[in-house]
Amino acid sequence: MVLIQLLAFSGCDTIKSRFSRQALPDLGPPIPLTAQIDVDPSLSKARTEYLDSCGRIHLFSIGPTVEDTLIQAAHQTFRSVILPGSAEAGSKPDVTIRMRMLDPRFKIQTDALYDRAPAELSLDVLAEFFDAAGAPLGERPLQVTRKERLQLELTQQRCDYVIDPFLQDTSTLLASQFMQESRVLLAPGTQPSAAGSSITQTDVPLKTAVMSTPASASATSTPPSPLSFKATLLDENGNLMLESGERLRVRVDVVNTGAQTVPDSAVRLTGPQPLLTQFPATTLAIGPLAPGGSKSLEFIATMPQSPVLQQAELQVALVTGSGLPAAPPQTLPVSIQPTASLPEDVDHIPAATTGAQRPGDYLLAIGLSSYREQEIAARKYAALDAETVAAYFQTLGGLPQNNVRLLRDWSALRPDIEEALLDWLPAKTTKDSLVVVYFAGQALVSPAGETFLIPYDGSLGSPSRLYPLKELQSALGRLKAKQVVFVFDGTVLKNGAEGRTKMAPPKWTGASGSVLQMIATTGFGKSLESDTLHHGLFTYYLLRGLRGEADVNRNGEVTIGEVMAYITRKVPAAARSSFKQEQQPQILSAPRTAGKDLDSILTKPPIIPVAD
Repeated sequence: MVLIQLLAFSGCDTIKSRFSRQALPDLGPPIPLTAQIDVDPSLSKARTEYLDSCGRIHLFSIGPTVEDTLIQAAHQTFRSVILPGSAEAGSKPDVTIRMRMLDPRFKIQTDALYDRAPAELSLDVLAEFFDAAGAPLGERPLQVTRKERLQLELTQQRCDYVIDPFLQDTSTLLASQFMQESRVLLAPGTQPSAAGSSITQTDVPLKTAVMSTPASASATSTPPSPLSFKATLLDENGNLMLESGERLRVRVDVVNTGAQTVPDSAVRLTGPQPLLTQFPATTLAIGPLAPGGSKSLEFIATMPQSPVLQQAELQVALVTGSGLPAAPPQTLPVSIQPTASLPEDVDHIPAATTGAQRPGDYLLAIGLSSYREQEIAARKYAALDAETVAAYFQTLGGLPQNNVRLLRDWSALRPDIEEALLDWLPAKTTKDSLVVVYFAGQALVSPAGETFLIPYDGSLGSPSRLYPLKELQSALGRLKAKQVVFVFDGTVLKNGAEGRTKMAPPKWTGASGSVLQMIATTGFGKSLESDTLHHGLFTYYLLRGLRGEADVNRNGEVTIGEVMAYITRKVPAAARSSFKQEQQPQILSAPRTAGKDLDSILTKPPIIPVAD
């Protein structure tokens, strides 16, 4: 009887919690348009797996809840909504919105804190907008990550968690983004024609800063122009604070409100140089814009490892082909989170070691946190990892700045990697050189086991745009170097494995050569990344080893062998304790170099910290 009463009370609490979850925001009157919502099966059937507290695997169906919440958001945003299979399905909509989802990420970390376990759910949906004629109007990535402690169900076994309210809250955040993005892109007061020509934008603010210039300033500072625009600053986690390693986007929505085509115009981004240098381009061409037409452009950057500013302003200007202003400029205030500088923090770059210059050694560091093709999943901290590794080899490794080549995101195209491997390194190295090539990003494995690195311009469906590992090994094997080390931290993807019961494991080691391989994980899968550490787990312990914790004999020198032993000991234990997952690094030597040159020095830290 007591148990029944407890379950009854629990049921009431659960019902109460479900009715007290977050509601969709009220953003004002509906947009006077009819929208057709097309939901891809990748969203409607999205699901993932998790382990309950008893170690059993459960399927977590995510798609239906997300789909229902997005459709509710559409009804709240538009005058009317057409769904496939509905009575209105044959009607012609003003706007068609197609939605698809990338793989959802859900993890639960069991701990001993009462009956609640920390959980994190990340949803990534791409919404594509089309006008009545089917012409694209723009696409908007919807991304949300929510963290919460999940309670165990009050059943006799107490194995599973109460997950549905957590999913509903996360879906509500995602749907709120959809409502905001729709209002920014589509006009609140006009209906698009068959060519979608009257679509403009609204002044509804996004989750981050949106600044508009007062109308009173336009007539005095710039000549009349049919172009208008809205600039929006978007940070990755939506907390209005830019942090080290975080991606930021400056999105600019431009519309031609006149009766003539504007043949040539561009959007220009200006601001403090330390912030501006993080963007691959500061001017984006708009191209011809028809009457009533609109276009969206984005400036994308990754925050540096050690931001030097705390407050800044970015200015966005719309200019004609002759460089004259086409509309009043807009200012976006930027708040930057300073990097913590704890002694044990790997992001606190150590001071340079005096008297330890090594002009004959070289480092090529490649980090890819984003790709040109959006369907390739981003590795959040890869660019930051490469930047920090490069800084360590300069300060603690004694490598001159000219001996370090850093390629990140848009600067890591396949031709950039080839130039560094085939031109830069061969022209520099000697028979006494130590060469380290570090790669943080994605790798793809063919059914036969051949491994390819994915550059920024890579494509999952085009092997010619990938970089075969065997070509990298061949290039490194031809170097006139005493020792060559290749380090990989990232995700190993399967290609062409559908319908196959077996697939050959990744081939990392060639048949010959002198390349030592340090690979973050064994087999397929993703080497872990930590939102607390802001690094890949493997790279985090690599950095701790380089700063002195791997120096077991305390002689002030960290060797290849010491780093190898350190990361193979630390990474698996950290993966199990912090992530409840397995990650086992592997050390692979080519036949010619097995067991040799492990005493080659990587760094000489001035102070040797004691490893925990």
